[in-house]
Amino acid sequence: MDKINNAANYVADSVKGATSTASKESNKSVAKDNNASIGTRASAAKDAAGDKVDEQKHDTSADVNKEAVKH
Repeated sequence: MDKINNAANYVADSVKGATSTASKESNKSVAKDNNASIGTRASAAKDAAGDKVDEQKHDTSADVNKEAVKH
């Protein structure tokens, strides 16, 4: 039963990590957009940094769950 839960958590964390990656890349693009206001660019840069943290957290959790399924 634990292996099933770990497998499900692995899939969920992988999806969340991919979502964070997409959001991070989108925010990076806005932060680099010279046509956007300074406030918008600063907010997007802050959000991209937060997305990077979330991405790493989910990827690490996915790796842990993947290893747990193997054992």
